[in-house]
Amino acid sequence: MASADKKVVGSVAYQTRDKSYFESRQLVRHANAWHLWALGVGAVISGHFSGWNGGLTQGGWGGMFIATIIIAIMYLGLTFAIAEMSPALPHTGAAYSFARTSMGPWGGFLTGLAENVEYVLTPAVIVFFIGSYLTGIFGTTPEFQPVWWIAAYIVFLGLNIWGVALSFRVTLVVTILALLCLVVFWISALGHIDFSRWALNIGPGGVELPDGNGPFLPNGIGGALAALPFAVWLFLAIEQLPLAAEESIDPKRDMPRGIILGMLTLIVSAFAILTLNPSVSGIGSFALGSSGEPLLDGFKAIYGEGIAKGLALVAVLGLIASFHTIIFAQGRQIYSLSRAGYFPTFLSVTHGTRKTPHVAMIGGALLGLAVILTLWFLLGEERGGAAIGFTLLNMAVFGAMLSYIMQALSFILLRKNQPNIERPFRNPFGIPSAVLTILIAIVTLYFQLNDPIYRQGILGVAIWFAVFVAYFALVGRHKLILSPEEEFALEHAEAAKAASGAAELAGKVAP
Repeated sequence: MASADKKVVGSVAYQTRDKSYFESRQLVRHANAWHLWALGVGAVISGHFSGWNGGLTQGGWGGMFIATIIIAIMYLGLTFAIAEMSPALPHTGAAYSFARTSMGPWGGFLTGLAENVEYVLTPAVIVFFIGSYLTGIFGTTPEFQPVWWIAAYIVFLGLNIWGVALSFRVTLVVTILALLCLVVFWISALGHIDFSRWALNIGPGGVELPDGNGPFLPNGIGGALAALPFAVWLFLAIEQLPLAAEESIDPKRDMPRGIILGMLTLIVSAFAILTLNPSVSGIGSFALGSSGEPLLDGFKAIYGEGIAKGLALVAVLGLIASFHTIIFAQGRQIYSLSRAGYFPTFLSVTHGTRKTPHVAMIGGALLGLAVILTLWFLLGEERGGAAIGFTLLNMAVFGAMLSYIMQALSFILLRKNQPNIERPFRNPFGIPSAVLTILIAIVTLYFQLNDPIYRQGILGVAIWFAVFVAYFALVGRHKLILSPEEEFALEHAEAAKAASGAAELAGKVAP
């Protein structure tokens, strides 16, 4: 029940809530370091099955290789910053929590909103690709695809709602199976590769070289930079791991371990798939650059077309792993913003016995599903599919880049303005790595905006922001709740202000 008491802080007002408010929003601690590792790796792994390969068209194999190094550096800077912030601020809010403590309510809300774009739209796009795979495997008509989408949401929402123990168990299993699928491909490919002939079969201007042995950078360094947005798919969503902070048994110990181990796993996998997939005889970088199923094409080249449907079932594992884990993150992200009053508070109610944020997960799923169904039926099968596969995908990446900039900035501000916060893990690369993350994210955004396909998604992000910012400005900011994230931010803001005042006074009285 809401109290009549209000606390005004700057441009926002807090409503106090009694004990029952938080009792109806409880989570359960279950995750260990391996569960967290699986959550991070599983969210990303579908990007190693497909999506990254479009960068081969932009910059050839060499350009994509350089782009992957640059993006890996950006994500290393981001993950080490998160590895420091998440155990210091072990709240479900994650990115929103970091920015709220360092930049105030508006900074926290805008960061959370950027991440919300990513976590609502990414599973919607992934379920579209799942439907495409299942259509080919079972021979259903294209018009039947929405049924696959709805069925996938029902199954994996059910698994996530059933309980955190089952959710993490499924996450661990599907992530390991997806990685094993990749390992089988790597081992299989070793006896069927000719790197110079096939990986280097793109010439200047993007033309195919029938005999291969082309230049390392067929389109120069500009081609490598244009490939940056595609390299993002090899690591996108590793940052979701801190959303499990309040369901981690020991977040101060396990969160840094899980996210760093997850990032190292992804780096190994990214460079393995980048090197081996285009090198398989009979495929090559040129054909792979426009493929919708690069890993499946690699399996077909090695084992033949006869077992294509069986291989497709194997390949869909990566999509399933990412879909399941990002639904988990979507629910926690909406839950945290709702519990604090930034979104309507009914979204943060947890299941009475399962203690999972079922309302937030269902709400996010319905929104994502509504978007893809609207595009599909309004634009038609072909145009609607293209809009889902490219426009929504690009909106998710754009939201992610904005959140990375804000999270890295949060790290810098927390280091500078609140040095006394307890930090169980300390980022050894410090502020310079966060600055590098911001710079690379800005460059990546620039090259996204240079691509007409990417630009189509910007209007969608602008509308998304306009709707939610209007809600927060008119309603939400007057109804914030003192959730754990908000209490932590206010408490440490007051402590930092007091410390600053004491230091200023000491300076005035010093001889």
